[in-house]
Amino acid sequence: MVHAFLIHTLRAAKAEEGLCRVLYSCFFGAENSPNDPQPHGAERDRLLRKEQILAVARQVESMFQLQQQACGRHAVDLQPQSSDDPVALHEAPCGVFRLAPGDPFQEPRIVVWLGVLSIGFALVLDTHENLLLVESTLRLLARLLLDHLRLLVPGGANLLLRADLVEGILTRFLPHGQLLFLNDQFVQGLEKEFSAAWSH
Repeated sequence: MVHAFLIHTLRAAKAEEGLCRVLYSCFFGAENSPNDPQPHGAERDRLLRKEQILAVARQVESMFQLQQQACGRHAVDLQPQSSDDPVALHEAPCGVFRLAPGDPFQEPRIVVWLGVLSIGFALVLDTHENLLLVESTLRLLARLLLDHLRLLVPGGANLLLRADLVEGILTRFLPHGQLLFLNDQFVQGLEKEFSAAWSH
């Protein structure tokens, strides 16, 4: 099962300015706390989740920067050349890493991430999940979000304004955090259904 999905900014390895910012996050299910004698309040849970997501985003950014340095890419490579340039998702850097228990989640987790220019996408999931299915799901989600929200258009703040559209995509392609085995025909059907629902 997927426990969380997040979208965040990515900085080049030697970027001085700015911090890693979480642009959108979504949790599926609740984190069990059997060893915590205190009941969690809603505000405490919200702050804990915010810290957990930011910790994941920073680790993804770190992995992304290491991969960029190893490939000899520079900050200029993180900027789109023009708003009409197609983004080659199959060439986008991706990776996977394991989170130990307590760092930052109580149970061990796996994070699968994808870096598209200056935007990072990540899924946090159980350690036994099918990683090929997870990667293909993440690439599908990234493509849909980039297409519908035009995230890489200069000055585009669509993501912050269209959380409802992100949730609509997640509801269809990652319902309740469940990974779906999707063939191309089924994906096209879901895309048509989604486009029809959001064209009004």
